[in-house]
Amino acid sequence: MNSTTRVLIAALLCTTAVACSKKVREEAPPPVEPTPTPTTPAPTTGVYGPEDLDTDACLRQRVVYFDFDQDTLRPEFQSIVGCHAKYLRDRPSARMTLEGHADERGSREYNLGLGERRGNAVSAAIQANGGSGSQQTVNSFGEERPTCTASNEECWAQNRRVEIIYNAR
Repeated sequence: MNSTTRVLIAALLCTTAVACSKKVREEAPPPVEPTPTPTTPAPTTGVYGPEDLDTDACLRQRVVYFDFDQDTLRPEFQSIVGCHAKYLRDRPSARMTLEGHADERGSREYNLGLGERRGNAVSAAIQANGGSGSQQTVNSFGEERPTCTASNEECWAQNRRVEIIYNAR
């Protein structure tokens, strides 16, 4: 046998071995139910109870952040405000305090005013979503209660906020 014949026989044997091999059919894994994430808003059906303040992912989010020198509610916080408005609608005895804060830039007086405008912006958004203004109190601390004390943008962004604090359940 010459080398060309040997190569052809080897190729034929390999092709035959591959063609005769058993094909395994892969099955798709069963579908997995998605689990809610902490940022998933609460369902709009049902009634909130006092225990939901600690268990509901949307209601546990109680800080609204603002851009530099702004008192306009950012779009990503609309759903959180909606959850808190629904809680107030469902729980007429509930009361909340909206604490407005600012970063260290600006005068003390200006930052107190900015913190109040931010608190009022959150209050107005809650009322626009059906929450009662009589259940809310707005306080401003300006720059007096920072959560971060470094002097950089990352830290300042954490201090530009309104904290939602429930007084009674």
